[in-house]
Amino acid sequence: MFEQTEEQVRVGVEWLRLLVEALGATIIAVGVAVAIVGLIRHALSQRGQAFTPVRLAFARYLALALELQLAADILSTAVAPTWDRIGKLAAIAVIRTALNYFLNLEIKEERRTQGETGAPGKAGDNKRGDA
Repeated sequence: MFEQTEEQVRVGVEWLRLLVEALGATIIAVGVAVAIVGLIRHALSQRGQAFTPVRLAFARYLALALELQLAADILSTAVAPTWDRIGKLAAIAVIRTALNYFLNLEIKEERRTQGETGAPGKAGDNKRGDA
């Protein structure tokens, strides 16, 4: 009885992990599409200016996708923890945390720069200060 319940929970968590991973991949795909459209618009209308707002808008999509991928890794490790999986999760968590940290620094710096120059931009739309 207990083994059957445990197997059902394991299968349910694996489906949830797959859903979270697919959502992360979808967000990356949407971010790529938005970045391509933004780059085309930028190339046609603002030649010679930096494309930092487009890059940082894409970075926001990546940051969200990274969080979802980390959540999927945590789900995977929670169901069947082995030292190998825990080690891989730790390495992935450190890498993703560092990436998110530096992405957030760049986004905040761009917001600060836009605030000083008074230039509008998509990178400054989020008022809370997070990615």
